[in-house]
Amino acid sequence: MIQSRVVKGVAAFAGLLVLTACSGDQAGPSGGDSNIVQGNGDVTVVDAADRQPLPELSGETVDGERLSVADYAGDILVLNVWGSWCAPCIAEADNLVTVAEETADQGVQFVGINTRDPSVENARAFEDRHEVPYPSLYDPDGRLLLEFPKGSLNPQAVPSTLIVDREGRIAVRLLKPLTEDELRDAIEPVLAEG
Repeated sequence: MIQSRVVKGVAAFAGLLVLTACSGDQAGPSGGDSNIVQGNGDVTVVDAADRQPLPELSGETVDGERLSVADYAGDILVLNVWGSWCAPCIAEADNLVTVAEETADQGVQFVGINTRDPSVENARAFEDRHEVPYPSLYDPDGRLLLEFPKGSLNPQAVPSTLIVDREGRIAVRLLKPLTEDELRDAIEPVLAEG
């Protein structure tokens, strides 16, 4: 009886190890922090009167340039948090590129925040592979994400996307990898605000 329990316990532990091994980084050899929370699919839309300002985020881009989100004041800003190691980020990358190109002449700007990539070369390779036309802040230790005040509508997962209105306030938060249609549907009401 005890031997049967031991065998069952060993079998259960072995099964757990297999599941753990299969749930690891599927994005490739680029490294990164696999202890990041992935989104639960939540989409939060905030009424204009209840919106909070986007924190002042600035730093060096993946390409080594200085960037501040304050430079995008007056435009709608799509802020996407991603990592080259993140399989859902890889899945949504081309969708973001397509919508960025479609909306560029409508006053919609895109900026990425590359987080938890231990090497900027991995981030650059990701952007090159997906032909990303917009800049990304390089945030290897996640410090930019800590700029969001506790209790605010912050990007809690990778990937996360925020839509920021023309007044610099967070209008929409999406905690999921996005299709082109989902991204368009999130941008259009903010764009219609005039």
